Amino acid sequence: MKLITFTVAGSTRIGAVTNENVVDLNAAYEALQDSQGKIRAKQIAEAYVPNDMTGFLQGGKESMQYANEAIHFALENKEYKGRTLVFAKKDVKVGAPVPEPGKMICVGHNYREHILEMGRQIPEFPVVFAKFSNTVIGPEDDIPFFPISEQLDYEAEFAFVIGKRARNVSQEEALDYVAGYTIVNDVTYRDIQRRTIQWLQGKSVDGTAPMGPWLVTTDELTNPSGLEVVLTVNGEERQHTNTANLVFSVQYLVEFLSNLMTLEPGDVILTGTPGGVGVAMDPPSFLKDGDVVSISIDGVGVLENKVQKAAVEVKN
Repeated sequence: MKLITFTVAGSTRIGAVTNENVVDLNAAYEALQDSQGKIRAKQIAEAYVPNDMTGFLQGGKESMQYANEAIHFALENKEYKGRTLVFAKKDVKVGAPVPEPGKMICVGHNYREHILEMGRQIPEFPVVFAKFSNTVIGPEDDIPFFPISEQLDYEAEFAFVIGKRARNVSQEEALDYVAGYTIVNDVTYRDIQRRTIQWLQGKSVDGTAPMGPWLVTTDELTNPSGLEVVLTVNGEERQHTNTANLVFSVQYLVEFLSNLMTLEPGDVILTGTPGGVGVAMDPPSFLKDGDVVSISIDGVGVLENKVQKAAVEVKN
């Protein structure tokens, strides 16, 4: 499945993309239950296929199964008792697939070529830092460029989303704990990032984590290795690698992180960026107002966002 969060008529819901259509999963599952004569159809749907992505992922494989049943029902019954179950994708606003992750863990220095261009050594252990949910925007949103710096940079990232609670998980079991995969652009204000030894300041500005275009579930994308990753700015290729080049694989990261902390459904892990970031170019080349950043990853799709100059709102 390709799972999204979408907004229509002022209501934000979760859906599945099928061709150019979006199935409203909660509405479709409620309709399916009602069609089978279930008296508490609405309550059943809220329990197993709720409208928020984190709640849905907490249902694990059982909720995934029910979502598939809902999709089949909706494609045969696009409306049910006057309620729309399937929308044209062009008629809805698509947001980030996981708009409010409980944890957003980023891995630095995880592609050999990026490590070398930054003049660093291959790390013995993963370098990890955090972004927060305030940074998350969707595939149809602009990247806000705040007047706090002129050094706005891009970072193409293959990301995975946790599907069930994970603690002390082995690499052999790791992929059983992954719900699916998406793309994140780890947008970074470089000079702010580097003004202290901690990177958090330059990574945590509002709108610096475009995510999408959807969450591809693991039944559709079974192997996270061997995927081509390409980032372009205004059509010019800047980054190009393959997830086979990761120093620390998805499986390793699940084991490593779950031995440090409990990972929960809906947690998003960014696996690192390859070489070709703007700050490492000669001379450095940072993003400007109006630039279009596009990231494509095999098996996942394309995430494209435009940079838009933003004003800082001052409240008295």
